Amino acid sequence: MPIIRPALTLLALLTASGTASAQGGTRPADLDANVTPVMAKVIAWRRDFHEHPELGNSEVRTAKVVAEALRAMGMEVREKVGKTGVVGVLKGGKPGPVIALRADMDALPVTEEVDLPFKSTAKATFNGQTVGVMHACGHDSHVAMLLGAAEVLAKMKAELGGTVVFIFQPAEEGPPAGEAGGAPLMVAEGAIANPKPEAIFGLHVWPDEPGKITYRPKGAMSASDQIDIVVRGKQTHGAQAWRGVDPIVVSAQIISALQTITARQTDITLAPAVVTIGMVTGGIRRNIIPDSVIMQGTIRTFDNDMRKDVLMRVRRTAERIAEASGATALVTYGGPTDVVYNDPALTARMAPSLERAASGKVNASGLWMPSEDFPAFTKEIPGLYVFLGVNAVGVSAYDAAPNHSPKFFVNEDALPVGVKAYVALAMDYLKGAPGRIP
Repeated sequence: MPIIRPALTLLALLTASGTASAQGGTRPADLDANVTPVMAKVIAWRRDFHEHPELGNSEVRTAKVVAEALRAMGMEVREKVGKTGVVGVLKGGKPGPVIALRADMDALPVTEEVDLPFKSTAKATFNGQTVGVMHACGHDSHVAMLLGAAEVLAKMKAELGGTVVFIFQPAEEGPPAGEAGGAPLMVAEGAIANPKPEAIFGLHVWPDEPGKITYRPKGAMSASDQIDIVVRGKQTHGAQAWRGVDPIVVSAQIISALQTITARQTDITLAPAVVTIGMVTGGIRRNIIPDSVIMQGTIRTFDNDMRKDVLMRVRRTAERIAEASGATALVTYGGPTDVVYNDPALTARMAPSLERAASGKVNASGLWMPSEDFPAFTKEIPGLYVFLGVNAVGVSAYDAAPNHSPKFFVNEDALPVGVKAYVALAMDYLKGAPGRIP
């Protein structure tokens, strides 16, 4: 694990003037010259957000820090877009196109187990339970890197040929039960309207070689559907199971059977699919067979026809197993997100920009089974979504703690590459010729 470098206080860094060169080129040397001076702030922002994480639709403190930072850079700022989202608009000194850069702000209901001087000890209420809160998916890094890119680009304002919209999104992991949120709500409330960008770019940290950028044209991340299954039996004494219908046993049979849908009923040579039950709730006492069990999970797919087929099979499997045991199963779906689709023409156009940001460390990726709500933006405009490796040096992608783990770790030495990627994508698109070095 790398040594954690000492950082100046957030207040001192946020009030520092900085001396970044405002060179207009996107040569690697120019990127380094412009990004290096802001990295102390980026690290301070990241550590501050990490120490003070907030769950989806509750990113009040995070949004306040972001909005104040953007205003200090001279931007037009809109707050409370999609509950707690922030939109900053940087109008360049020259006419040109409009593009958007996006970062997500929310943390997860996870208790941190990484021993850091800025370790999170935050608590919150989630689904009626008191939980630890941690940036276990790296969104603290996303916000910090985008703020760093915003500062670099703001110092180049006079020579920018166009406009950059900075989108800081809440609730990417999903809003609280019963609430709207995330990218769909931001779009509905005008995050990419007036001005409307021609394209949008997003970036996510991931367990991989530090500083490595990976991307995939066309379908990159899976679509996701939420599953809710309520199995109702008949409550009885635990010593007299025959006098009731045990929904726990029925639920166990359903969970096992659901795994055969992708293992035995789906042609996974066409595209991968995963059915996961991640939460099971039932019973209040060891000697009572309860009346009901609630299961929640997700279905991940890349093909729309396969998605419809899997959804049908999940419902049929749960209902018929329950019926065979004298129980009932109510299956509902919600919160769907589409496949993260990287526009092929945009991806090809911007590939040289990624190479300049991470010279010699840019690779095509395979399919990613996790999901994102980024497609809410790309339904409206073309987009490109890439991944940045943030492992400790010498730690393989398979040995590192995954995103959403209480042991998830971000190597801060990789963050300059993310800032450079944001800056290069913006500058090169606005110049209109990203494949050529000016």
